[in-house]
Amino acid sequence: MTANNRLFDDLSKLMTNAMGVAQGAKDEAQTAFNSWIDRWLAERDFVTREEFEAVREMAIKARAENAELRARLDALDGKGAQGAGTEA
Repeated sequence: MTANNRLFDDLSKLMTNAMGVAQGAKDEAQTAFNSWIDRWLAERDFVTREEFEAVREMAIKARAENAELRARLDALDGKGAQGAGTEA
């Protein structure tokens, strides 16, 4: 009876160790794959989400400033045209 129990204990330990090794191999493969993907993306010169959002915000601000400057120029052109028309 104890031989049976010992056999099951040994078998249980063997399976537990095998599962640990399998989990370690899975983790190692996942790490290697993630590293490969990171290198591949870096070689393609893709931008990160943070970089994209920063440039996007800069573009939005620049468009707003351009619209404001255009309105000021239009207002100045309107005043210049009105002043020239009343003096002549």
